[in-house]
Amino acid sequence: MWKPENNWWKPLDPIEKRWVTIAFIWCLFLTAMMPIWLVMGKQNVPAKTYKILPADYMKVVDKFVEQYTVGTDETTGIPIVEPPPGGNAFILARQFRWYPILKLKEGETYKIHISSIDVQHGFSLQPTNLNLQVLPGYGYVAEIVPTQKGDFTIVCNEFCGLAHHLMVGKIIVE
Repeated sequence: MWKPENNWWKPLDPIEKRWVTIAFIWCLFLTAMMPIWLVMGKQNVPAKTYKILPADYMKVVDKFVEQYTVGTDETTGIPIVEPPPGGNAFILARQFRWYPILKLKEGETYKIHISSIDVQHGFSLQPTNLNLQVLPGYGYVAEIVPTQKGDFTIVCNEFCGLAHHLMVGKIIVE
């Protein structure tokens, strides 16, 4: 049976040892940064979750839309809803749209509830960096304070079916 010689590998030369050491130290640094950034970084969305049946969430959204509708989007026919500042606002994800369109006031605090009634979706508020995974059976509550006026686009960033590319919603801040 053949067996390799005692010293079958070529020992590292000094430059190669230096680069392996630098790579190892960099790996340790990045590993340490993950928990540090989790605690000290302010990028994490202050979201809470709760369980809710999709049919129950649909009823809550319908009641919310009925109570606070101020108009209808001319191109899509989706209701525009203006919740009171400091209150709750509800967004529903379903193949292949976000419902309703929210109209918020700049500088006011809102609790945005987001859930899906069919499949997994991804909530991405553009051009800000707010991203959430939206799952059926779970409600997410993100407390937000809009800091600038304008129209903000909601994009589904989780493939949810053949018309996924059409799943676009809107939040209006005045």
